Amino acid sequence: IAFAGPMAIGRNSLPISDRDIVCDLPYPLHCGLWFDHHPGNLEDVKLRGYDPAQLPGRFDFKDSCSRVVHEYFSPKVELPPYFEVTVHHADTIDAFRYRDIQDWREETPGKVIDCALKMVGPSKDGDLLRKKSVFLLRDNPLDVVAVNPEIQHHYRAYQGQEERMMLIISEASCFLSHDGGHELIIVDLTRYKRRPTVFRNLAFLLYPSAQAVIEIRSLYHQGVKTNNFNISISLSPNVDPVTLQKDLGEMMRELNIGDGHRGAASGTVNCRSKDEMIRTKNELLEKILRFWKRA
Repeated sequence: IAFAGPMAIGRNSLPISDRDIVCDLPYPLHCGLWFDHHPGNLEDVKLRGYDPAQLPGRFDFKDSCSRVVHEYFSPKVELPPYFEVTVHHADTIDAFRYRDIQDWREETPGKVIDCALKMVGPSKDGDLLRKKSVFLLRDNPLDVVAVNPEIQHHYRAYQGQEERMMLIISEASCFLSHDGGHELIIVDLTRYKRRPTVFRNLAFLLYPSAQAVIEIRSLYHQGVKTNNFNISISLSPNVDPVTLQKDLGEMMRELNIGDGHRGAASGTVNCRSKDEMIRTKNELLEKILRFWKRA
């Protein structure tokens, strides 16, 4: 089991053979089975001259890749009944489909595991916990996994850090001057030399009337801050993306920097200098606001 992001697939830096299954990532040069649900990755497959229907595995527009995998294997293999509950939680978390902020804040087994895994971040220790979690989730119902001592340890660490995260968000957040209704919270973390642990959706606790939050964070290479940055956006749990008629994944694809879902999306921007990073970041925020206002 290996964990990677889209850039690793794009650079072909991860060895993948015909015996490997690739999930929730762009289609590599080849693999045994491919499962995904991101429209941008489907377009990439078509641009490369592939017929998606002929690729081994399945692509489908579902709330989570877990749902795609589950629906592929359900008719072929007798799966444990608790898988359906696990997949339901994955749908909710991945697509950020909550009824409101209170629903999002509720401590569910899925929320506990999600926060614990986010807390360890991209690290060797994090990969060890992620691998352990794969087997725990395979062999146990979600509520059993949520009370695992190691999961609980990292979840409690998350709870202990939440107040500090709120302070960082308060320091780093603002609104664009011509966003008169303060609809888009901007949490700009590029000022920090070290990678801060922050979960952007906590910003809705500070600005409950906002409709979306944008997080900008620097990318690091071997622990060193670069001029490249990631930009991610998600709708408030109080907002229904269908009623609002906004598709954040479509916005990222239109900007040609990333992909995502109606309610949450992200992208990556590479810059050659700090000045270019600042200029590009500001231009991108203006484009996002224009997209938001026209939708």
